[in-house]
Order: sequence, then structure tokens, then C-alpha cells
Amino acid sequence: MLLAAAAQGDVRQYKAGDLLIVEPWSQELPPGSPTAAVYFELRNRGLDDDTLTSVDTPIAAEAQLHQHINQDGMMKMQRVQGVTVPASGHAVFAPMAFHVMLLDLKLSSPLQAGQHFPVTLHFAKAGDFVVEVQVLKQAPAQEEATEHAH
Repeated sequence: MLLAAAAQGDVRQYKAGDLLIVEPWSQELPPGSPTAAVYFELRNRGLDDDTLTSVDTPIAAEAQLHQHINQDGMMKMQRVQGVTVPASGHAVFAPMAFHVMLLDLKLSSPLQAGQHFPVTLHFAKAGDFVVEVQVLKQAPAQEEATEHAH
């Protein structure tokens, strides 16, 4: 299920219809972690909005779309039913923002930097699309995460 990643210097992009899925990643986990998060950027080059409706992966019993919100001065994570990617716009999945939460991991060993695993993204219009999530030791530098945003 987990495989060694390709060259780390590569910008990973996947095309799904008018959508680009850019640099999907997850962070290395300590042993015994029951959950993990997946991050990426969705860019819509089309003239119509599209919505990420759900995600699944063979490494977790369940994958949920989540968002961090500020409620009464405290950051709180809440599940969302979908994330709309506006026409000619983008949606960023990042720590303390939208993210995919993987629950009840089915791993015999923790996620380690250099590994990667598949997730299937289900879009309302673009359909289903599989991407490989790269496991990193730490979050990419902020400059890297935003340098490709439009």
C-alpha cells in the first residue's frame, strides 16, 4: 500500500477535467497515531464551479472533509459535506484550513517521510480521480505552498 516516493523536487500535479490537484501531501506520524491529514491545492481552470464531495483511501477506514473555524475565539475542527472550487479559482487544503482527515488508519507501521499512498477524490462534475499523497517530515515552507497560487 505504501510505496517509496519519486524525486522530492518534483511539483506533483494531477489533472481532472478542468481541475488541477497540486502537491498532495501528508505529514510523518509518530507510532500509534490513529489519524492523519492530507493537504493539497485545487485549481479550477474551467468556467463552472466544481465541488469535492468526498475522499477515500485504502489506508484508512474513513476519510472526511474538514475545516477549521474560529468559534468564540477558539479554533475548532468541523466536518463539511463538500468543498466548492469556484470557476477560475482555487481551494487550499492546508493545516488550520480545509483538510482531509483520515480516521482509523489501517497501517502496520506509521507514515514515514519518503512514502506515498493513494487517495481518490470524488468531484461532482470532474468525477473520481486518484492521486498519490507524498509523506513529508514536516510541512512545506509557506513560500512553497503559496508560490504556485494564482
